[in-house]
Amino acid sequence: MTHSRPAIHELLDRHGLAARRELGQNFVADPNTVRRIADLAGVGEGDLVVEIGPGLGSLTLALIETGASVVAIEFDSGLAAAVTEVVGSDARVIEADAQTVDWSDVIGSHTGPVHVVANLPYNIGTTLTLDILADVPQVDSITVLVQSEVAERFAAAPGSKIYGIPSVMAALHADAVVLATVPPTVFVPRPKVQSSLVKLTRRAEPPAVAHRDLAVVVKAGFGQRRKMLRRALVGLLTEEQIAAAGVAPTDRAEQLDLDAWIRLTRAVLSNS
Repeated sequence: MTHSRPAIHELLDRHGLAARRELGQNFVADPNTVRRIADLAGVGEGDLVVEIGPGLGSLTLALIETGASVVAIEFDSGLAAAVTEVVGSDARVIEADAQTVDWSDVIGSHTGPVHVVANLPYNIGTTLTLDILADVPQVDSITVLVQSEVAERFAAAPGSKIYGIPSVMAALHADAVVLATVPPTVFVPRPKVQSSLVKLTRRAEPPAVAHRDLAVVVKAGFGQRRKMLRRALVGLLTEEQIAAAGVAPTDRAEQLDLDAWIRLTRAVLSNS
């Protein structure tokens, strides 16, 4: 049984807790929403689901209902105690910072599919998602509820006004699709922005270049996105080297697809 709005308030009061704005805490208080998230994530028996920031366990309970094995990582000690009480022995709760947690401990001896499903705090959503894609190859998919703008950036295509660094870096590892929008009314407290559910499914083939190498070039390009590449990439590549990589030096960062960024990265590496 997932949490209703009264249940969220009762748990907060009983444990002497309140949502902490500095940690971006907003608790989902709608059973239909969390069940829909679990369904769209496509998880079930035989899967290991890692939930980051379970809060009071609303989504955790819905994930347990799918039959998957669930590990929840909670940074806030008060919430960790509360969600442990809620889920009992049906899920494993780790009190830790997801940004520094030992993923070998999280995954343990599990040999089947591994998925991250979470309602992520807005302040760490982009960085944490990209870090998991880059550093935890055992994770097959990431389905996260984040600020709508963040979700749309992950899935943005070249030429879009919102296409940027997260779009390229996510595309190196995964295919991203925005699955649904979630209104502020389902949260306690209500955020001032709309949220969206985005799923990033890891590609079977390994990345064509190292994440850190691509990041250097992409950050340089988008760091001055209004400038042509021949200006934005000064210090990394000459105009002639950009052209030799099959990219027009007069293009701007938002015009390049992943393949073009990979060619530029390889050009930089060959000159180093």
